[in-house]
Amino acid sequence: MPNFNKVFLMGNLTKDPELRYTAGGAPVANLRMAINRAYQSQSGEKKEDVCFVTVVVWRKQAEAAGEYLKKGDPLFVEGRLQSRSWETDDKQKRTIMEVVAERIQFLNRGKGGAGGGEAIQDNMEEESAPQASSAGSEEDIPF
Repeated sequence: MPNFNKVFLMGNLTKDPELRYTAGGAPVANLRMAINRAYQSQSGEKKEDVCFVTVVVWRKQAEAAGEYLKKGDPLFVEGRLQSRSWETDDKQKRTIMEVVAERIQFLNRGKGGAGGGEAIQDNMEEESAPQASSAGSEEDIPF
């Protein structure tokens, strides 16, 4: 049976992004989002529910989020679910489900022109692809 792990979320940040760097120097940010859902109960009463989600953002997206996003900003996220486990200092096992962002889109008009619906995509293949040599000609390109 095929598997599929894709998440699309639209909500608001509940706090400012937490930007940090790994020991190897890679930027990573945690974004805490609230996603609201309005619905009508069986009795006809209008209700609202909220889901809180942690989104992990890497590299250029993490730096842009740290620079341009703040608490309350609307955000669209495309990514995948990931589960992590660890053990606390007092030997208790903890598990968390979070979203690893592949693409984020700012939905506000942020400072410096990075808002207004601009998308920032994390394309690992693009970053690791070898650069074409300037010595080659257009005939050397395989597509």
